[in-house]
Amino acid sequence: MGKHSSGKHIQKKDTRKKGKSKSKVILLSVLAIILFIIVAAGSYVFSSLGKMNKVSIKKDTASLGIDKNLSFDKDIINIAFLGVDSREGDVGRSDATMVLTVDKKHNKVKLTSLFRDSYVSIDGHGQTKLNHAYAYGGPQLSIKTINQNFGLDIKDFVKVDFAQLSQVIDALGGVEITIKDYEVNQVNKYINDVAKETKQTAQSVSVGKQLLNGVQAVGYSRVRYAGNGDIERTERQRTVLNAIFEKIKSAGVSQYPGIVSKLLPYVTTSMSSTDIISLGISTLQNGLGNLEQMEFPLPDKAKGQIINKVWYWVFDIEANKKLVRDYIFDDVKPQ
Repeated sequence: MGKHSSGKHIQKKDTRKKGKSKSKVILLSVLAIILFIIVAAGSYVFSSLGKMNKVSIKKDTASLGIDKNLSFDKDIINIAFLGVDSREGDVGRSDATMVLTVDKKHNKVKLTSLFRDSYVSIDGHGQTKLNHAYAYGGPQLSIKTINQNFGLDIKDFVKVDFAQLSQVIDALGGVEITIKDYEVNQVNKYINDVAKETKQTAQSVSVGKQLLNGVQAVGYSRVRYAGNGDIERTERQRTVLNAIFEKIKSAGVSQYPGIVSKLLPYVTTSMSSTDIISLGISTLQNGLGNLEQMEFPLPDKAKGQIINKVWYWVFDIEANKKLVRDYIFDDVKPQ
């Protein structure tokens, strides 16, 4: 696998926080995707795009880490979505790393999640966790790392650094979620944690289908130690994602400007407003209603491994790269 990274201060911090999910940024990353599309659908809110923070990155092939020996279809557009959890005095890590694919060839929109603990090669830093790329070199190095390890051609990114997801969910009127009997104790524990962090009131949930407010939904999505560990935690996150997606779709056009206005100040991107409008129109034309989701590396083709006292998802990079490319460019789902 190569020599392990020397970023010990980052790894030790991860070890201490191993049990704490950063699902709030994962949720917000997807919410940002949906709202980008909504904004692009209505040019009457074009001025709202000015609320986003714009940054420039190098776009030559070498800086982006795009492999010249691989082929890429121009009808398939890939954008990196980075959910960053940063604290005072800390650059942060991309604890949510996703790829939004607008597939004009197969008329689809795909959202591919890349596990934050994936054991990958980061240029200049050896083998370490995928989410460390952002801490080492911001969005530029994050994009380069994704392209090099997953065989992609990403040229732009969208970043969300947002510690107030609960307010956004509240602005939507909450989301409906079914709480299982073996989850309820852990959900209530995390609700208390989220309430303390956000200085809001904690309200316990019960077993069964119910409307969750923002604090409750974030608490639910953070649960890690109920059921099948990380795999089931990811399922909970997807459950909340789908609930948010459905809530936005059913909110009605008149509500979109207000929702967009609340979110965009927390978004940073390398894309111009014109690029966003173009991407949004393409997205609408190629199947917004059927947002496909996939995650890599596949759990059954990776294994958890402790390396230098740090836990990683370890997998065959080249074999995984082929699976990712087959899915994103050829629309072939892994078996």
